[in-house]
Amino acid sequence: MKRIFFCSLILLFISCSGTNDSSPSAIAEIVAESFYQGDEATLTKHTTTKGFVTYSNFQKMFVKPKSSETDFKLIDENTASNVAWIKYSTAYDKTPGVFKLVRLDAEWKVTVRDPREKVSF
Repeated sequence: MKRIFFCSLILLFISCSGTNDSSPSAIAEIVAESFYQGDEATLTKHTTTKGFVTYSNFQKMFVKPKSSETDFKLIDENTASNVAWIKYSTAYDKTPGVFKLVRLDAEWKVTVRDPREKVSF
């Protein structure tokens, strides 16, 4: 009985110790880093299907940067209901980028925005 209690307690601590920041800005940072580092598995996990196709096609046009530091900086964030907009900068781009995120099945995912779609910044 003590062994079961002890094992349950250890599992509880392990499951609670993991950081699970799934805010739109955290997802945007993960997507930016996975894009520049060529990590397709992570990119797939945090993008919509259409978003993954678009970003993986862009990814093929870029050479993997020599520096491993993305230096992601959040410039602005606007969340309304199930859509979030993230304006950010990285060490690899001179101009800030904008991600559109949608909430699907309780998770934020980066998607592609319509070229005519108004950005909230």
